Amino acid sequence: MSDRQPATRAPIQESEPAPFRRAERVRKHKVNALDLGVLNTHLGYFVRRLQLWIFQDFVRTLASVDIRPAQYSVLAIIVANPGLSQADLADFLGIERARLVRLLDLLEQRGLIRRLASQQDRRSHALVLTRDGQKSLKRIKSLAALHETQLAEKIGPEKRKLMLDALRELDRSSRPNAVPLK
Repeated sequence: MSDRQPATRAPIQESEPAPFRRAERVRKHKVNALDLGVLNTHLGYFVRRLQLWIFQDFVRTLASVDIRPAQYSVLAIIVANPGLSQADLADFLGIERARLVRLLDLLEQRGLIRRLASQQDRRSHALVLTRDGQKSLKRIKSLAALHETQLAEKIGPEKRKLMLDALRELDRSSRPNAVPLK
């Protein structure tokens, strides 16, 4: 075993000697003051940073109902499109089918969704929310609305609306042949 210190250190406590507290403040200042270089001109870099912050806030806000962003997206699409096939859902959300199956398995085990034999194609499943799923989704939606309110407070309602409009337009233009679900 190595006796080297781990690369990251636990947060400095006020009870620690002053030199350690000063060193921690200097380290934090250096990290915050890093030059981004060319990344400062990359839209993708800042979109990804914003996406990470949004997901972290979403997970924190919805921790009491144990729903992740992808799970919420699936539930929201299913409730808006009852009877939707797994394949159509995967294609629309851009989720690999194998990953979607695992996600649906989890939601089904939690009693939130059911997969029924499709009336149109016996080889596929129609997705619906259960009664418990509908009840749970009401609470989930209220927490998601709280999350959205927190976002609006953080970036301002006008900027939020501008960003949402621009991102919707980019989404539509990135899938010119996509048929909307409804």
